[in-house]
Amino acid sequence: MVAVITAGGPIDGEYARRAGTDRKGLAPVRGRTMLARTIDALHACGVASIAVVGNQAIRDACAGQGIQMIADAGSGSANVLGALDAWTDQREPLLYLTCDLPHIDARSLQWFIDRVDPRSLAMPLCEYRDFAARFPGSPPFGITLAGERVVNAGVLHIPPGSRSRIREFATALFEARKAPWKMAGIAGPGAFVRFALGRLSIAQIEARAGRVLGVPVHAVRGAPPELAFDADTVDEYVYALEHE
Repeated sequence: MVAVITAGGPIDGEYARRAGTDRKGLAPVRGRTMLARTIDALHACGVASIAVVGNQAIRDACAGQGIQMIADAGSGSANVLGALDAWTDQREPLLYLTCDLPHIDARSLQWFIDRVDPRSLAMPLCEYRDFAARFPGSPPFGITLAGERVVNAGVLHIPPGSRSRIREFATALFEARKAPWKMAGIAGPGAFVRFALGRLSIAQIEARAGRVLGVPVHAVRGAPPELAFDADTVDEYVYALEHE
């Protein structure tokens, strides 16, 4: 298994002031940057081949760790494509991770690795009740699908030989990751209508996405909340600083 972390995301304003950096991945949380926490979790799970997408500051932070660096392309969607191209040998499964997971650790990541079907495009999904119990009073997280509220994680398993097939959808999926109605639109007009009516289920998304992408698509349910809390905003970052 190989891994790639997208760490190109810039921050500004109050977020950058509090973090002391303009790169989200370099924002410190209890003595370690979020990027370092992600790399440490991968190493502890036995993943040695790691690539990181980022600018010179990210490169400097990764120096001496044997990490393959991919230049920041200047936009989130372009960096997604760079991440997919980080490893040319497609015989290995790829773990794709974001760099803004302040609570990620080896236990939570290993939970996902142990349960993923190696043939599937898979994402961990956390039940909202578990998320709320782990992070009480946090900023709003989660989406509701067919009456069921879940929180998606910042980790994706991409099966061997599938990267070229999903590449054409990668940019659209990145742009839609925080907007469920856009995600439903990608899945097709029928899915969009079901989402608008509150009837689109996780199983329907899995089935439709599998047909579109040509690979099995699965949500790995019951995931640890640590994989689902991303510090995308300053409020989320401040919460992470104040809660173990």
